[in-house]
Amino acid sequence: MVIGDGVLTPAISVLSAVSGLQVAENKLTNGEIVLLACVILVGLFALQHCGTHKVAFMFAPIVIIWLVSILSIGLYNIIHWNPKILRALSPHYIIKFFSQTGKDGWISLGGVLLSITGTEAMFADLGHFTALSIRLAFALAIYPCLVVQYMGQAAFLSKNPSSMSNSFYDSIPDRVFWPVCVIATLAAVVGSQAVITATFSIVKQCHALGCFPRVKVVHTSKHIYGQIYIPEINWILMVLTLAVTVGFRDTTFIGNAYGLACMTVMFITTFLMALVIIFVWQKSVILAACFLLFFWFIEGVYLSAALMKVPQGGWAPLVFSAVFLAYHDWVPSLGIVRVPGIGLVYSELATGVPAIFSHFVTNLPAFHKVLVFVCVKSVPVPYVPPEERFLIGRVCPRPYRMYRCIVRYGYKDIQRDDGNFENKLIQSIAEFIQMEAVEPQFSSSESPSLDGRMAVMSINPVQSSLSLIASEQDFISIDESIQSTRSLTLQSLRSAYDDENPQIRRRHVRFQLPSNPGMDPSVREELTDLVQAKEAGVAYIMGHSYVKARRSSSFLKKLAIDIGYSFLRKNCRGPAVALNIPHISLIEVGMIYYV
Repeated sequence: MVIGDGVLTPAISVLSAVSGLQVAENKLTNGEIVLLACVILVGLFALQHCGTHKVAFMFAPIVIIWLVSILSIGLYNIIHWNPKILRALSPHYIIKFFSQTGKDGWISLGGVLLSITGTEAMFADLGHFTALSIRLAFALAIYPCLVVQYMGQAAFLSKNPSSMSNSFYDSIPDRVFWPVCVIATLAAVVGSQAVITATFSIVKQCHALGCFPRVKVVHTSKHIYGQIYIPEINWILMVLTLAVTVGFRDTTFIGNAYGLACMTVMFITTFLMALVIIFVWQKSVILAACFLLFFWFIEGVYLSAALMKVPQGGWAPLVFSAVFLAYHDWVPSLGIVRVPGIGLVYSELATGVPAIFSHFVTNLPAFHKVLVFVCVKSVPVPYVPPEERFLIGRVCPRPYRMYRCIVRYGYKDIQRDDGNFENKLIQSIAEFIQMEAVEPQFSSSESPSLDGRMAVMSINPVQSSLSLIASEQDFISIDESIQSTRSLTLQSLRSAYDDENPQIRRRHVRFQLPSNPGMDPSVREELTDLVQAKEAGVAYIMGHSYVKARRSSSFLKKLAIDIGYSFLRKNCRGPAVALNIPHISLIEVGMIYYV
């Protein structure tokens, strides 16, 4: 709904501001007013890439002049047309209004709502400051000016009821009409700019939470963290805003949509605020419930009235929110692509995700359908029995198919490239999946973290037959491999590699699921994905970290890091072949650290 607000706010603000030209120049048609609004909107979105900080110095003077202008016009209209309008401040007239209008008065609340919506845009950029700044700005400046302005319009309408459709511009004295029209347009641009920036921030936060596809985020200021620019979102907002402006052509319909969007945001925010009271402020549930019921009663009355405007334009924010909400389901396909196969990411970390993997995904947003973080450790014993070699755990929730494997070797163990490492690893993961489903200490959802719960997996024929059945076959030809795997390029390269190295020609091992009707469906699905990924091929991902001195570093620091440390790193670290990783399946990722 906030993103939808970012679409509707520029449309209604700019279109309302330029509609004053139609009051002054009766020759202008609705089509010409819409065209002028579209030109201003295109210019507004085209300037977003410059960053807020380059034009923000104009925002405060524009808003202050705008508030002073509407305050002065309101006072003038109250004194000139009907000073008795001050009686409207009494709550008595609220009761009298609803007693006389009944249902029609309730429905009119959807329009009354527009008297407060949009005010947040006038001070939205204060979000870079403290909460006290926002309270003071609204309570001491914005709210009093708005109340006086609306009372002035009411005083004017009490003597000029025929000016109902353009009460604001008709109530402006002729001598100050054009200056007020100009400042109104500039204020509309400032308000639109604030909401557009807020939309960028919401999208960035959604992306950080995994609820939005990957987008390019440009920080436009070196000093203020919140000033960002997202090109894709900017142009999408521009197209949608122009579509709303040209499609509706009437501030009444856009206002109905705008009011519903703002009221829904308030309604949901109140619920989230109740959660903050309980979990962040650590207050009682009763206090949060009282807060929720009090404000929900007030907001519910306005929201129900706004919902009555759905046929008259209120459907627009519902459509926008439904489309943007659908991005949550599109994230796996639009953000990071899962390709067939198993990826073995080698790292020295026994817990957590290595930085090299984050660097890999950032630059190449794709990784294998099954991912295993492999950590090879040397333990202070001569030999580690093969049945105790693999320590298996899960890194992420089950649907992500991400695991951790700690491979333990004794100081006298020989790491032989006998081709069984991949097969034993697959069998160990399969046993872990089967064990996790039946042992509560591994499948309990009450554990605070999925990372860290690991178990030693022993491989023996009896136990392995419960989850996977391994069958050895002679090395298959290229024609057969094309039908059995989706990784054709990898299979052809592997075949060429084995032809050049016949002494290490391996036997092909296939895994199959046992015909066990009592197996849990989720376990069977996960084991099926594991077998299919193994058939697609295994890739080994190794990371190389390079450390360099910053340009601003001293000469001694550059000498020690760029020359001394680089020499030691190249000559004192073992190569990847020490881990017996087949080069044909090796992917090396480099990462530079500046210190």
